[in-house]
Amino acid sequence: MRYTPVTCALALALACFSSGVNGQKPDAEIDPRSVELVQKGEALAATGDYQGANDTIESALVLDPRNRAAYVALAKVAQKQELNGKAIRFYREALKIEPNDVNALAGQGEALVAKGAVEKAKENLARIEKLCVARCAEQVALSATIARGPAPQVLTAKSTTPPPGATKAE
Repeated sequence: MRYTPVTCALALALACFSSGVNGQKPDAEIDPRSVELVQKGEALAATGDYQGANDTIESALVLDPRNRAAYVALAKVAQKQELNGKAIRFYREALKIEPNDVNALAGQGEALVAKGAVEKAKENLARIEKLCVARCAEQVALSATIARGPAPQVLTAKSTTPPPGATKAE
């Protein structure tokens, strides 16, 4: 009789805890609709429809925010649009889900080099070297990108109006 309230409380606590755990999906299980949308987005990006690809892949993230491949695909689309800061942010989100994703580390390293952050890219290369037992393709590609260095900035004149005080040549 003395143990009845204690056992009832423990049984209630166990029932609440176990039902909460049973309702969650495992981290490795990604919504198949999300995976399908990422594939459609990658196909759109391959045809050059970056806006459509971006929208489709973002829809995949709405369905399942744990889809690391969606973050990597968004980062690649951003890189194709030369939005390297945005690409770095998407790669960072993918690395939050899986810190040892060699593909995301290499992509982030390439975007960092494009932004001029070569030292940070070398840190990514060192992490990749630790993760790859033998030389892997990502390691080779990132080391080649670091060796090339950042692309020089090209300034172009987009204005067609003459500066103030200038006369038009006829």
